[in-house]
Amino acid sequence: MNNAIERTPELKTRLPAVGTTIFTVMSGLAAEKNAVNLGQGFPDFECDPRLVGAVTEAMTLGLNQYPPMAGVAVLREAISAKIFKLHGRKYAAASEITVTAGATQAIITAILAVVHPGDEVIVLEPCYDSYVPNIELAGGVAVRVPLTPGTFRPDFHKISAAITANTRAILINSPHNPSATIWSEADMLQLQEILAPTDILLISDEVYEHMVFDADKGQIHQSAVRFPGLAARAFIVSSFGKTYHVTGWKVGYVAAPAAMTSEFRKVHQFNVFTVNTPVQYGLSSYMADERPYLDLPAFYQRKRDLFREGLAKTRFKLLPSEGSYFQCVDISDVSDLNESDFCKWLTSEIGVAAIPLSAFYGDGFDQRVVRFCFAKKDETLNAALERLAKL
Repeated sequence: MNNAIERTPELKTRLPAVGTTIFTVMSGLAAEKNAVNLGQGFPDFECDPRLVGAVTEAMTLGLNQYPPMAGVAVLREAISAKIFKLHGRKYAAASEITVTAGATQAIITAILAVVHPGDEVIVLEPCYDSYVPNIELAGGVAVRVPLTPGTFRPDFHKISAAITANTRAILINSPHNPSATIWSEADMLQLQEILAPTDILLISDEVYEHMVFDADKGQIHQSAVRFPGLAARAFIVSSFGKTYHVTGWKVGYVAAPAAMTSEFRKVHQFNVFTVNTPVQYGLSSYMADERPYLDLPAFYQRKRDLFREGLAKTRFKLLPSEGSYFQCVDISDVSDLNESDFCKWLTSEIGVAAIPLSAFYGDGFDQRVVRFCFAKKDETLNAALERLAKL
């Protein structure tokens, strides 16, 4: 008879500052209170049936075994052609493009590939919640530089001041989650100038690249690809999940110079190895039609405008929404609560869930701003607006 005592050894956490995220908390509360969930950033509508059909066809054809580690060739070639057409830079499909299991995996893989213990990585707050834990898992040091409160514009004096001999990389995100701002051409040129005399690498999170609004006012996505001095040192990260309304498929890609891609793939092959085969073939087939991503800005701009029109009838102060599928509002005229408590109150008492921007800061900086997601059906947005009209 086995009389061994069950004992799980005590663990020393790799991520002592990480607990239950605000996204989990707010989604749980939204479900409990039967609230309209405009907190988490994903669509509540279906993708194009043609895309599902393309993946189904790939499965039916027997394309269900391991693909090449870097991704199926036809998809990498389609990505290369798309980047060249949109931004004018040619990436070699064989040696400079890698298909990833979503953008989150792409970012941690890039960080693990180039960040060594003690290296510093500049992150601009507020920022997506995976960035800092990724850096810490690599043994790096996250150097937090705030975007300008209120406008969320990059402060290049502060960015320059944060650079040291130990700075290995800087991580930027445009269109920006959570603020919905975009970087201008002048911003990108200034970053290029700052980085030019250094060996600092750039990780450019561009998952919302096809959600830049107000084209009639000259607004376009200023990808790092468009700036030679940045592209030569950049991992460009994008997401099919965001572009094609299939966030649960978890497929993205990274474009980078061959030497950087080589290091990226060394890590990629041992943390996921590769990405599911039929979805890759389905995406490559679907990409033959450019309209889905070319029409995406207008699709989401209409939703943005519908949502903003309704919010304008409340006491919220609307911040600009230049890109992504988020809308931030100032709650100062609505409540004296802090952001986190306000979001819990809004969910429980009004029946609409939002996310506090303080959740995107390491120190919980509170500026009385919360974020809504408008990647929802019109009826979902209208239901939320009906409830928010009470404010």
